[in-house]
Amino acid sequence: MSVSRSSALAAALLAGLLSGCADLGGIQPGATARDAAALGLPAASADAVPAPAADWWTQLGDAQLDRLVAQALQDNPSLHVAAARVAEADSAIAVAQAADAPQVNGTLGLNRQRFSENYIYPPPLGGSVQNLGNLQAQGSWALDFFGRNAGALQAAVGQARAAQAEQGAARVLLAANVVRNYVQWARLHDQRALAQQALAQRQQMLTLVHERVRAGLDNQLELRQNETGRADTRTQIAALEQQIDATGHALAALLGQPRLPADVSVPRLAQLGTLALPQQLDANWLGQRADIAAARWRVQATQGEVQAARAQFYPNINLAGFVGLQSLGFGNLLRGGSVEWGVGPALSLPIFEGGRLRANLRGRTADVDAAVESYNATVIDAMREVADQALAMRAVARQQGEQAHAVGAAEGAWDIARQRYGAGLGTYLNVLVAESAVLAQRRQTVDLAAQALLAQVGLAQAMGGGWQPEPALETGPAVHAREPQAAPRS
Repeated sequence: MSVSRSSALAAALLAGLLSGCADLGGIQPGATARDAAALGLPAASADAVPAPAADWWTQLGDAQLDRLVAQALQDNPSLHVAAARVAEADSAIAVAQAADAPQVNGTLGLNRQRFSENYIYPPPLGGSVQNLGNLQAQGSWALDFFGRNAGALQAAVGQARAAQAEQGAARVLLAANVVRNYVQWARLHDQRALAQQALAQRQQMLTLVHERVRAGLDNQLELRQNETGRADTRTQIAALEQQIDATGHALAALLGQPRLPADVSVPRLAQLGTLALPQQLDANWLGQRADIAAARWRVQATQGEVQAARAQFYPNINLAGFVGLQSLGFGNLLRGGSVEWGVGPALSLPIFEGGRLRANLRGRTADVDAAVESYNATVIDAMREVADQALAMRAVARQQGEQAHAVGAAEGAWDIARQRYGAGLGTYLNVLVAESAVLAQRRQTVDLAAQALLAQVGLAQAMGGGWQPEPALETGPAVHAREPQAAPRS
């Protein structure tokens, strides 16, 4: 057989092996990511209300709260864990990039060896003891013709960018939780102050009832009822004090401390302002939620894994070589005649692997579908959060309007009771009863004020919490799951 016929036969055999091994048919992702149009989000407009500022909590106008949030963002251990995960993911990018670069290793071997008399070495070498020296550098370079390394790099970049976005989401959540606990702490202190007023008022009522019982104007029933009311108020105060301590502990834990700093003063709801927030979503919002950005990058990571899995069906081509010195006897190692070298390509190709590669590709493709649907679920859940918080804000605003009327009516009744008492037309007990109604309405007012602030905090978080992607994250990956090898684009 001639050389030309042998070469043709080898080429035909190689082509047949390639066509037989690279059977990728029927394995494609099926999920489709929801875009702004599919979600019913209007296009972004220049006059749209901007997203919350990065330091949105400063709008509340409480310098102490600003200081506590800043301390939490600096010292909270959970954020340090998130930062460590980002560093770990970034290191994976460097590892993936290194796979595309030439690899060079060096070896030095100095051995003393006895050669067998009954092996391939004849006497005088056979049966002798010799010193062997070997100084060598080996190099290799994997040629990524089919995108295996590129896919691994895409996966590593996606995971690293997702970790960065998740770190941003952790910061947003932490800031929101600090503000929530601060508002609750203020609410509990205000409620305790009102409960203490109610206890003093209950004590006055009980004293008056005692006098009326002695005068025969009331009986033991009224006395026992007032004693029960005073005991209930004391119970409320004890419960509020326990909640105040627990909320303070939770706030300290968010700051990364076992207890609150000694210079933290008691907050009041009245000293907190309101947040100016957008309540309508547009297409830009999809890039202002860190968790949505993280889900997008997870899709890119799985798409890279699919690309790497596809590349495993094709030949793996490496260039390998070595150069060095080898000798019998250490004294000859550095002489020119001891030089050796070699260079050549190496090709590996899967031929029969029992379906392992197709199974691996199906698994990675399923990961893409799962990541895309996870992205869709994240977006839909985020839209629900925005709708719920905006609804809560409107509902609480309506309740506050009605509550203002209720407070006005109770205070009016109290004023009338005092006037009648001053004119001798009523008893002081009537005044205290009317005051009890006023205190009850004021407690409801405090709760509604706290609910309004908490709804604003929830909406600020749902609208993105002021998160802004880093430059590397601004042009996040496209989440077109049907094109797993597509490059990232905005």
